[in-house]
This record gives sequence, structure tokens and C-alpha cells, in this order.
Amino acid sequence: MAGPTTAERGERQQESSGPPSARGPGRARLRAVVVLAVAVVLLAAGTGWVLYGSGWLRVEHVSVSGTRVLTPADVREAASVPVGAPLVSVDTGAVEARLRRRLPRVDTVDVVRSWPHGIALEVTERTPVLLIREAGNFVEVDGEGVRFATVSRAPKAVPALELTASRTGPAAASLRRFGTDRLRREAVRVAGDLPSAVARDTRGVRVRSYDDITLELGGGRTVAWGSGGSGGAKARALTALMKAVPGARHFDVSVPTAPAASGS
Repeated sequence: MAGPTTAERGERQQESSGPPSARGPGRARLRAVVVLAVAVVLLAAGTGWVLYGSGWLRVEHVSVSGTRVLTPADVREAASVPVGAPLVSVDTGAVEARLRRRLPRVDTVDVVRSWPHGIALEVTERTPVLLIREAGNFVEVDGEGVRFATVSRAPKAVPALELTASRTGPAAASLRRFGTDRLRREAVRVAGDLPSAVARDTRGVRVRSYDDITLELGGGRTVAWGSGGSGGAKARALTALMKAVPGARHFDVSVPTAPAASGS
């Protein structure tokens, strides 16, 4: 049997190799993919070097804002931000945790990268609403009941707690039932609910029992607050009562729907 002719062999070779127009676009696409992949790798490597290996984006300064009692130096020392380290490598969560652990006075803190060379520490300090006398010093307590600092001198316009619940008589049952810590928390709760004007004028918060809490204001005035419940309603009632009877010496908002004032 005769083999394929020269013409037939040429036709088969052409069919197997395919037309040039079909091979060109495939090779072009492959070259484009390779070039793109190389570009991505080079870009990633360059970005990594700029962020971590170069000296362009490193921590050079740490700024502090929002302090009142603390100093910026206190905050910077407690934060221990690694000056000289790549800015991108700073663990902001760890910085925040260190500040909260080392400075209980700090309520909230935002740790922000300030490109290209800074870390900004935006601090909010706790505000004391009550003081507890202990061993000749004063423990500052905020509106959430957190004891966050002990100071030797009482800050201005912060009332002191007077826990006068007796272990005998009618108040003894309240002391046994709720305990000293619970009564203190009720005092903190009351101090946190006071209208700002009243809070500034309050000298002391006296706790005789769970439902017998009295405020001692400047000028010898007093406010019978009752228990720590319904604080918002009692604050509104007291504000209205003080405006209606400004010369009164004693105010009673223990039942906020029926407030009373007496004395002049």
C-alpha cells in the first residue's frame, strides 16, 4: 500500500501545528501573566522592605493628649512604645493593655499610628465621684465603682463617703443583709446620679442603711436621697425643688414623685 504523498504530509503537519493566528494570543497571554506575577512579587517585596527594613517609616516620637492629673511623661513611660521600631510593627493592642494595667487612672485610650514617624496616645482619665477615707488617705472611686487611685489630699468638689451604718439598732439589719461593700456601691451609684451643679456642692454622702442615704451640701444643707434606686427621677426632682424653694435647708427626694423641702 502506497504511503501518503508529499502534499498529504504537508497538510497533516499544518493541522497539528495549528495556524499562527491561534498560537500568538495564547503566548501573549502567558507572557502577560508572568510579567504581572513578577510585578506583584516585586511590589510586595518592595513594600515589605519599606515598611520593615528601611529607616523611612520608624517610630521617632510619641505624642500624648487628654491627660488631666497624669502627665504626658507618665503615659509615655507606662506605654513603653518601642522608639526606633518599624511603625507598622507596633502592637497597638499591647500598648493599650500596658497603659490600663500600669495606670488604673486611665479609663480609655486610643493608640493611633501617625504616619510616617509617630504614635499618638489619646487618653481619657477616670473621673472620681466619691472619696473613701482609708488609713489617712483618700481612695478615688469613679461612677462605675472602680477604685482607681489613692491620694493623700482630697481633690476639690468630690464628696467623701461617710458609712455610719450601726451594728446595733435599726440600721444593723441593713448592714447584715447588704454588707459594707454593697452599701459603698450604693453610695457610688448615688454620687454618679447627682446633677452636675449638686455634685459640685456636695461635701459628703452619708450612708446609714441601704435605703437611708443623705447628701451633705455646702452651707449646712442636706438632701434625703433614700436608696440608690430611681436616681434619674430623684435628680430631676431635686433640681426642680431647688429652683422652686432656693432658700430651703433640707430637701427630701427619697420619693421622687412627692419631693419636699423645709427650713429656711
